[in-house]
Amino acid sequence: MRNSVLLLTATAVALSPAALPAQSSARFLDQREVAEAQRQHAELIAEFGGAETGPRGAYVESVGRRVAAYSSIANAGAAFHFTTLNSAVENAFAVPGGYVYITRQLMTLMDDESQLAFALGHETGHIAANHAQARQSAARRNSIGGIFGVLLGSILGGGIGNAISQLSAQRAQLATLSFSRDQEYQADTLGTRYIVAAGYDPVGGPGILAAITRASALQARVQGRTNRQTPEWASTHPLSENRMQRALGEAQRTGRLGQGIRNRDTFLGQLQGITVDDDPAQGIIEGRSFTHPDLRIQFSVPPGYLMQNSAQAVTIQGSAGQAQFSGGRYNGSIENYIYQVFQQLTGGRQQLNIPPPQRTTINGLPAAFTTARANTSSGVVDASVVAFQWSPNTIYHFVMLTNGGSGINPFTSMVNSLRRVSPAEAGAIRPRVIDVVTVRPGDTVQSLSNRMAYRDFQVDRFLTINSLAAGGRLAPSQKVKLVVYGARRT
Repeated sequence: MRNSVLLLTATAVALSPAALPAQSSARFLDQREVAEAQRQHAELIAEFGGAETGPRGAYVESVGRRVAAYSSIANAGAAFHFTTLNSAVENAFAVPGGYVYITRQLMTLMDDESQLAFALGHETGHIAANHAQARQSAARRNSIGGIFGVLLGSILGGGIGNAISQLSAQRAQLATLSFSRDQEYQADTLGTRYIVAAGYDPVGGPGILAAITRASALQARVQGRTNRQTPEWASTHPLSENRMQRALGEAQRTGRLGQGIRNRDTFLGQLQGITVDDDPAQGIIEGRSFTHPDLRIQFSVPPGYLMQNSAQAVTIQGSAGQAQFSGGRYNGSIENYIYQVFQQLTGGRQQLNIPPPQRTTINGLPAAFTTARANTSSGVVDASVVAFQWSPNTIYHFVMLTNGGSGINPFTSMVNSLRRVSPAEAGAIRPRVIDVVTVRPGDTVQSLSNRMAYRDFQVDRFLTINSLAAGGRLAPSQKVKLVVYGARRT
């Protein structure tokens, strides 16, 4: 289960080339930011599905340190930390205090080490240029924009969209991830500078920006069919044709385009076997259904609704309301559990008139439900909770926010669909993984695409993860990535 992140509104900060940090200058990181980043690191990793701790994680760390050595941060080797997150969203981000994160899903779009180096260099640039502080200062100068950007009040202080955002504990700490266009341009410039100094081919910059653009376009086409929603935190780096062209121009002006380290074979070797899309250990989204093989849970959302999956929860969003599914160990009564969910929803700052929960049975599971009504700045809202007694010490629940008078009705089919998954069904779920193959004589885009572990858009997905143009030809001995089913989990 994977949560979304509510982002602050980014206010543009004009940054001229002269504002770029001088290569000879050295700045020590703010120790308060370092301490805060250290404190939040474990929580952030848990929020986004865990971290790579084996050879792949060490490889990313080594590339990051190689690039960061050319930043304007003093003692960069000790100041920066690079972590690969087990997340199914394509993104990389930096936290003030020297912590840089990249998702495994973004790595699957890359072709070589120069692209990885640029992505890590870009995030290093955000820290070196102190962009978080510049954004915070701009927000203070424009307090209205800051207030409307955060909107982290209780359910009674906002509408349905603002209320559902409260259900993620980590949103506030990651709100600093949204940067202005000029800050993104500056980080691109610094990233290019760093990777060239580290000996990489500057083609990595425009290469990964183009790959993300192609993936975003494909995702927009696929999204409606998969009922999967891209979380807001995946939009921390808005892309444009101008940004890609600008990165290409900067790469050309270095005079090193086409020269330097790319390490494609080494990079592809690190991708071999990496998980793509959802990790079954966190549950998977297939069409309108969410299934968690380890917890043996499944439910389906109504037609037209989208899901986000996180390590802690599944968030559901549609035209008639929003919901979230989560839960875990609990030793009290199911009624007290429901009251605690309402307390968390309101932040304990407001009192709701909560009718006593009613008992029922759904698919053989003891359950209880109730709906409370609240007056918000966006009108009357119904907040409903349905809890399921999964075992004597485990309760799972849906929280649903709908327009006043609607109650649970828009989500009735979802609530009634929750059921236990059989051992055979759970055992049939397999992860999708990268398999790097060598093109053989007679192989074509179509024949290799047929091996992709998807029911739709097989050719489009193959072209996207390999940065290939439609109608292109493959050459024998060329290495390409396939997404195939991995081994069944035991």
